[in-house]
Amino acid sequence: MHRQAVLQLLRAHLAVAADAHEAAMTADTIRFVEAHEDCLLRACVPGHLTGSAWVVSPDRTRTLLTHHHKLDKWLQLGGHADGDPDLLAVALREAREESGLTRLRAVAAAPFDVDRHLIPARKTEPEHYHYDLRFMIEADPAEPLVISNESKDLAWVEVARVPALNSEESMARMVRKTQGF
Repeated sequence: MHRQAVLQLLRAHLAVAADAHEAAMTADTIRFVEAHEDCLLRACVPGHLTGSAWVVSPDRTRTLLTHHHKLDKWLQLGGHADGDPDLLAVALREAREESGLTRLRAVAAAPFDVDRHLIPARKTEPEHYHYDLRFMIEADPAEPLVISNESKDLAWVEVARVPALNSEESMARMVRKTQGF
């Protein structure tokens, strides 16, 4: 499995990480990818890579969030790499599948944010980490949305209101980055 492209993205992101916490998570993700040839597969038990889409309106005042069915939280769109080393393509695919949006545009090929978060154990899965490369994706809020079975709801939210729906630091960091973009 080819990991060099992912490592290249991560090493470049390490130089521009927003703060010490994000830099530490990025460095940890680099070590994880270097240590696990199967890092792009869900079968990698300690964790695996995911690609997320921080979908924003063209004026960067709104973001599209999903009320995640399994985690019961408002989050950005995204999902498992399932073997695909092109995590931007993963983020775009997941955004399409989870929202029904068809006119998506990556703002940059580089990750907007990198995060590592613990996923709790469920019936068929042990507790594990998601090493998440997040990409800023632009979309038109007027385009109709289609809620997938992975979501309880979808909503365009004012970026400044995101912390009221999800106060986790990783969400707050993306809000700060968007407001400074």
